[in-house]
Amino acid sequence: MEKNLIVAFGGASPEHEVSVLTAMQAISALENSPYKIRPLYIAKNGKWYSGEYLLDLKHYEDLDKLTKQASSCHFTHNELGQAILTEVKSGLFSKNEEYIIHAVLTAFHGAAGENGSFQGVCEMYNIPYTGSGVMGSAVGMDKVTAKALCKSAGIPVVDGTDFFENQWVDEQDNILNEIDKLNYPVIVKPVHLGSSIGVKVCPDQETLIEAVEIAFRFDEHLLVEKAISPLTEINCSVMGSSRDCRASVCERPMGTEELLSFKDKYMRDDAAKGMASADRVIPADIPDSLSSSIQDTSKKVFGLFNCSGLARLDFLVESNTENFYFNEINTIPGSFSFYLWKESGIDFDQLLQELIKLAVSTHQKKNGRVLTYETNLLSQKAVKGIKGLKGNK
Repeated sequence: MEKNLIVAFGGASPEHEVSVLTAMQAISALENSPYKIRPLYIAKNGKWYSGEYLLDLKHYEDLDKLTKQASSCHFTHNELGQAILTEVKSGLFSKNEEYIIHAVLTAFHGAAGENGSFQGVCEMYNIPYTGSGVMGSAVGMDKVTAKALCKSAGIPVVDGTDFFENQWVDEQDNILNEIDKLNYPVIVKPVHLGSSIGVKVCPDQETLIEAVEIAFRFDEHLLVEKAISPLTEINCSVMGSSRDCRASVCERPMGTEELLSFKDKYMRDDAAKGMASADRVIPADIPDSLSSSIQDTSKKVFGLFNCSGLARLDFLVESNTENFYFNEINTIPGSFSFYLWKESGIDFDQLLQELIKLAVSTHQKKNGRVLTYETNLLSQKAVKGIKGLKGNK
């Protein structure tokens, strides 16, 4: 029987285009795999589409034409209770296409695709999917919650303060006083975004206020942290389950500025390669002891957040002291961080197939548990009790 692999990507997110790049890379890498690739593209307005037309990156240059050529789609169950992807065909005599889902490869970045919402949809339909579950995805997307958990577990994080847009409007002076205590320069970050969108290093209060106003265009919740200087960014990927995982080699990404920007990551001449196009040193040119400590900490955070599948963890290192701080976790990293695992002897297609097998295995273990609880809660006696409550109103 054909194994239909749904590659899900896009979404209503500032990182929409980055997600498309990651998905196209994955589809290309899986060209000779045993799976039949079925694209699930979520447009910027939230509508779901599928169809062969979505498999060509060039077609994404005209999104209006793209969605007209594609078919709308949705998840449902067939008469056997199997999860299926239904492609809705237009035309009086056209019949919808139905594909039994083997697994979903999630290739979203940011917003509802990476924050646990789409993962929750898969859980509702009992569909295997790659990457972290609802909790790990949600925590990973929330920088404030993630850092609070790390701090409680003894994992170092940079000092900072967070606030919402309504607080900024009502209590701006108090917030600025708290930020002043951090000492400039500071960094402004949207709490729920990645890809360095809305991130700005601010040397003074005037620059800060401008950066805050810009960042609120993307997120209603902001985080301001003390800027580490001199700074070295070090990243590490982790793969497996929260109880059994392994770390990749570390990398030192290189940008035109001290802090890696969206432009450094994705707007290069070879941007079609996604994160794989950015300059980096692999393995990172740091002492073995520091590399080992960051790898161990990466696995600890992965387990703490109950993550699974694959993630990339980013750290900030004080170059002159080698003290390092957890910065963020990307539960669906750009290009799936395949370039880090390549150094460990795992090719991109092998990496993706391992993630798919892990997703299916995790799903089977979950379904092996008792998923229902027999009870007579809806018995006649219970129904009478409810009627009695209504009568007392």
